[in-house]
Amino acid sequence: MEGSYPVLRALTSAARASLQHEEILLREFPFRVGRESRFGVVHGKLRSMERRRRKVPPNNDVYLIDREELLNISREHFQIERTNDVSYEIVDRGSTCGTIVDGTRIGNEAASMRCPLTSGARIIVGLPDSPYVFEFRCDA
Repeated sequence: MEGSYPVLRALTSAARASLQHEEILLREFPFRVGRESRFGVVHGKLRSMERRRRKVPPNNDVYLIDREELLNISREHFQIERTNDVSYEIVDRGSTCGTIVDGTRIGNEAASMRCPLTSGARIIVGLPDSPYVFEFRCDA
């Protein structure tokens, strides 16, 4: 796999907006995904709260973009790890709603916090109707 990197590809417009591209090369591991802010109701309006302080180093490689609704995405949601030169796995980082990989839920109250990732795996961040859907690709 020398010279070749796996790819996280956006399958929805919300996922593309977070990646700021159609896909992103995964060059360093673990590769972490989460959200940066929370929303709360202040004086009857939904407001952004609890942003990461500028001097604090980022704890994610990709930050999912919060919109005007609660998305059930955790600040430290999942990470992709390289288990050897050609194998990968996804690990839920203790998220509230879990992660769905090819229809199987990991994290939250699921039986496992991790599962192998194969090329073409579909990753849904949070609940089944989440706007954040990605595809993992590798040439292994």
